[in-house]
Amino acid sequence: MIKGIIFDSDGVLVNSMPFHAKAWVEVFAEYGIEVTEEDIYEIEGSNHVGVINIFFGKAGRTPEPEIYAEILEKKRAHFLENNRAEVFEGMYDCLSSLKNKFKLAVASGADRTIVTSLMDKFYPGVFDAIISGEDVENGKPDPEPYEKAIVKLGLSKDECLVVENAPLGVESAKNAGVFCVGVPTYLDESKLKEADFVVRNHSELIEYLTDLKDSSL
Repeated sequence: MIKGIIFDSDGVLVNSMPFHAKAWVEVFAEYGIEVTEEDIYEIEGSNHVGVINIFFGKAGRTPEPEIYAEILEKKRAHFLENNRAEVFEGMYDCLSSLKNKFKLAVASGADRTIVTSLMDKFYPGVFDAIISGEDVENGKPDPEPYEKAIVKLGLSKDECLVVENAPLGVESAKNAGVFCVGVPTYLDESKLKEADFVVRNHSELIEYLTDLKDSSL
C-alpha cells in the first residue's frame, strides 16, 4: 500500500524550469561555455555539481574545486532575480487533499534556498520532508535523493511513489527501486519511457493522484 508520495519540484509542482534554464545559460556564458535551454532540460534533475561537471566536461574543461560554490551563487542570483514561476493549476488543491492520506515529500536537484522559497510560497505547510540538491553528495540519476526522502518519511521504498518530469529524475527513482509516475512537462513523453506509468499532462496527473487517494480510503 502506498503511504508516501515524493515529488520533484521544478516541472512537477512549479512551472519554474524556464527560469532555471535561462539562469544556467547566462552563467555558463560568463565562463565561455555555450549551453542552450534545451541542453538544460535534457539533464534536469541533476544538482549543481552534476550540471557543472556535465557542461565543463563537454567543453573539455575541468572545473576547479572552488568554482562550484562560485557558479552556484551566480546561478542562484540569476534565478531569484528573474524568477516568475507559477504553480501548476490544480496542484495545490490536489496536494492539500493528499496530505490527509499520505506523507508528502519533495526531492529536487535545485539548491536549498530556491527549493524552500518556492515551496514556502506555493505549498506552505504541505510537505513532511524536503530534500534539495545541497542535501546529497550524489544528485540524480543517483538514487540518493529519493533514498534520503524515503528515510525522512520513515517509510520503505515499497510504500512510496515518485512523480517526475525529467529523464534523470525517473532514472533516480528507478535506481532507488521506487514506482515512478512521469509527467512530460518540457520534453516529449518518449523521454520518460523508463517510468512505470506516464500521464499526458498535469490534468491527468491530478486525476491519477485523486484516484490513488480515493482507492486508499
